[in-house]
Amino acid sequence: MPKLLIDENLDQRILRGLQLRVPSLTSTIVQETSLAGATDSALLQWAAENNYVLVTHDRTTMLITTSRRLRSGQKVAGLVIVRKEQL
Repeated sequence: MPKLLIDENLDQRILRGLQLRVPSLTSTIVQETSLAGATDSALLQWAAENNYVLVTHDRTTMLITTSRRLRSGQKVAGLVIVRKEQL
């Protein structure tokens, strides 16, 4: 089971739903760490170093930052972009 780094902008109801369905889920919420307010690049770096998949709603800037990391040969542990809908 992959470990998840939950971005600050992710709707927390999604995380709660995942935790109910997968009790063994390992997740870290950005706001609860020293990463609060960090740049996309810093989040991706930390996630790669700690083998976490980053989960976000931030399609625009996160895709650009991830693409730059990959083109420069840097590791990305994983990225999940969740479409933001009216819930």
